[in-house]
Amino acid sequence: MDYSYIFRRQHPFYRRHRENWERSRSAYAGGSEYIKRALVQHVSEVDLEFLERRDRAYYFNYPRKIARIITQYILSGDPMRMGAEPLLVEDFSHSNLHVNEVMRQFSTLLNVYGKAWMLVEMPAFSGQVTPARRRQERIYPYAVPLSPLDVVDWSTADDGSLNWVLIEENSMDNSNVFAEPQLHRRRRLWTKNDWQLFENIDSEVKLVAQSEHALGVVPVVTVEEIDGYGMDAGHWFEDVVRISDAILNNESEAQMNVIKQMFGLLVISENFARGSRPQQQNRSDSSAKFSHVLARSAAIWESSEESGISRYISPHGAETAAIRSENESLKAELFDVVGLTIVRETREMQSAESKAWDHQQICQFLLNRVDLLEQAESSVWQLMQRYDGSLPLPSIAYNRDFSIIDLQKSVASLLELKSINSGKEFQKEVAKAAVTLLGRYQKIAPERQQLIFDEIEENISSGE
Repeated sequence: MDYSYIFRRQHPFYRRHRENWERSRSAYAGGSEYIKRALVQHVSEVDLEFLERRDRAYYFNYPRKIARIITQYILSGDPMRMGAEPLLVEDFSHSNLHVNEVMRQFSTLLNVYGKAWMLVEMPAFSGQVTPARRRQERIYPYAVPLSPLDVVDWSTADDGSLNWVLIEENSMDNSNVFAEPQLHRRRRLWTKNDWQLFENIDSEVKLVAQSEHALGVVPVVTVEEIDGYGMDAGHWFEDVVRISDAILNNESEAQMNVIKQMFGLLVISENFARGSRPQQQNRSDSSAKFSHVLARSAAIWESSEESGISRYISPHGAETAAIRSENESLKAELFDVVGLTIVRETREMQSAESKAWDHQQICQFLLNRVDLLEQAESSVWQLMQRYDGSLPLPSIAYNRDFSIIDLQKSVASLLELKSINSGKEFQKEVAKAAVTLLGRYQKIAPERQQLIFDEIEENISSGE
């Protein structure tokens, strides 16, 4: 059977957004390779100057900062996973990554690309699995976050479920220390009942492995931003990258202006320049021309009718200050566009109403992200239970309180509430609120928190 088309398949959505995804990945990675890609050469800039500017350039990686800070806000507190299997919580990826770490990876992928995938797999085994064997051989489901660049094609049924998914798994085999590493081009096709692994060997595509999972569903979870791709629009991270590129280029110009101020450009008179022309072997050769390169590293010359005075010129310091000021404005707009601006930069005192509005803006932004992650993790646990029916299905609840609180004021407010002459039920709620406040500063395990709540119920009910 001819499988060659497997390696040519690309979903139209993948084909349309691949270039932007690759650019976003490069911007997140940063480094010298991205500087070479993002730095723009001026129309009037000679190659020698541009190469120097590129070698001197540095990159403030705002795209990575934004992608990571969103994830850090959302997972600043551990989600509640009531009834989750402790073995899977500690090793959710089959590579000793805690479930929080896997969800951090997934969240960052969603921030960078606007779309992310999660593959749920199960190790191959035969025979009966006892609890001891499960732990020793690690026979339990696991989740692998995937970027949209890894999932090249897929098919969706009328009800929105996946018919199949095609994942690229290029890998390198360097197990033989005495041989050259071998690069394997592979694609794995996941269907509702099995998977097939294809490999491109010497320009021939072969089916090298296959197995059944009999889940009745494709074991892949996909999430995409509804207000972006769901409305046939681009992803906001693309705008982040473009603004960040503008800051990179502006900062490079500011840096070169500083260099030019230290090393000015020599201006000499035209008479001196023509007088310094090399002697021609044939003086009657009227075609001889004086060659000159106009660049920062070479002198420019002017006619004697002008100043005629040799001197050095350099950009004024105000030009560099203007560029840096522009970059500060771009940085502020960058975070404001994303929705991460908390305090507006202004000379006037910000009103309480304005502060509350800014805080509400960032909270709503984070709450939307929380909903996506919570639903994704719940779907992953459901797939894991399909692989192993003995696994409990946990109740997932992510943190939704992103308020920035003042401990001293909060404790004082609680003490005032406690002084109110009220019944025991009111006092119980005040005491529980104090426990919740403590949990904002020191993580309390769910079991221990329940014990504290039980003590509150018992002590206040008994009048202690």
